[in-house]
Amino acid sequence: MRYKFLTVFALLAFTLSVQAQEKWSLLKCIEYAMANNISIKQVDLQTKLAALQLRQSKLGQLPSLSFSGGPSYNNGRNQDPTTFTLITQSYLSTSMQLQSSADIFNWFSKRNTIAANEWELKAAGANTDKLKNDIALSVASSFLQILLAKEQEKIARVQILQSYAQLSNTRKLVDAGSLPELNASELEAQVARDSSAVITAKGNVEQSILSLKSLMAIDAATPFEIETPPVEKIPVEKIADLQPESVYASAVANLPQQRYNDYKIKAVQKSAAAAKGAMYPSFSAFGSLGSNYAASFNTPNYDRVLTGNDLPTGLKAVDINGNFVYNVVTPEFAQVRNGNFHSNPFFTQVSDNFRQSIGLGLTVPIFNGYSARTNYRRSKINIINQQLQKEADDQKLKQDIYQAYNAAIVAFEKFNAGRKAVETAERTFFYAQKRYDVGLMSTFELLTNQNNLFSVRLQDALNQFDYVFKMKVLEFYKGQGLKF
Repeated sequence: MRYKFLTVFALLAFTLSVQAQEKWSLLKCIEYAMANNISIKQVDLQTKLAALQLRQSKLGQLPSLSFSGGPSYNNGRNQDPTTFTLITQSYLSTSMQLQSSADIFNWFSKRNTIAANEWELKAAGANTDKLKNDIALSVASSFLQILLAKEQEKIARVQILQSYAQLSNTRKLVDAGSLPELNASELEAQVARDSSAVITAKGNVEQSILSLKSLMAIDAATPFEIETPPVEKIPVEKIADLQPESVYASAVANLPQQRYNDYKIKAVQKSAAAAKGAMYPSFSAFGSLGSNYAASFNTPNYDRVLTGNDLPTGLKAVDINGNFVYNVVTPEFAQVRNGNFHSNPFFTQVSDNFRQSIGLGLTVPIFNGYSARTNYRRSKINIINQQLQKEADDQKLKQDIYQAYNAAIVAFEKFNAGRKAVETAERTFFYAQKRYDVGLMSTFELLTNQNNLFSVRLQDALNQFDYVFKMKVLEFYKGQGLKF
């Protein structure tokens, strides 16, 4: 028996020996979760993708520019790329082309696409803010659960100390013969039950801490301790300042979920305008530069041959005395192919074959499987769907606020009633202890009063934390953040 009691006290006094560490306040927990929560990181990546999509759509307004070219080996009967004559021989060739095109007018389809992507980027940012708010609220809830679990553990430890003190006094009376052994046995059973309650409460604290670590993306094995502010010192707004209609009006104007829906509606409206523009003709300009080279292209060699004929030049010549006049002639030469050939150099062919083109283009969508019109009709349906989603979210928000307000009223009333119940139970147990000490009350009746006191204290702690949390939810909806 003595060993059992020593074990109980060892359980109460046992603490893990860890290095001194800074305690985590609620604000620090929220800030850490904002920076490390995996879900937030994933949503932030979607925002970055939306930014890339916007950048790409803006750059899509610029003219396109592309270069194509490469060598090839040709064999058999094919067309010479330089003379465009049919030849039957093997040769190497290469071609090069620089092309550019630009939209002139497409019924503002690209401009509306850019506007839609701008709204999508804002919607992605609002969605990230919404998730951060949700995570912050979840962190606050887990933080309060830890505070509640710690309070339950503290009450359980006080309870077991009281039970052991009663057992110690009763054991003395039993040993003196004043009380029967049954009284001591009943108190020993109560100590055992209280020990189980302490272990359960301690396990609840650890479980609540693990839940908070998960939200904060902290390794489960990392030592972790939170600040424990007295619950009665946590600031709470007056319930009169948190009327549901005013809270709802503030929430619609400030919460990111409502901004997200507004941005999404504007985005799908611009997407619909872009889809409508795709059904009409579009104008564009294009231009290209190109050239080619073929190893098969050879130029014949020519010899300069004297024909034996004198060609008059139209000039006159006289002697020194001026007596004779002569017609000046020059010999005639001809270019005669000698049967040999020489290949044109690469850069000479590129220069000789250089070509340019420029023009205007008109694209008229006549029939494309009804895809353009289907896309436009789908975009109009998306607008209606997004508007309905906004209406549904607004309705749910209002319902949540009214439910939160009603829950806060109930929690406040339970908290006040619980305080009165604690006062009554404490007074009852005080008089029960007095009667038990003089032998006017049985051990069973004393334990009943003690357990009642334990239950109402536990319920009072639960009511107080529940009331504080319900009020914090209303403050959060109002846009005041989480103040602790």
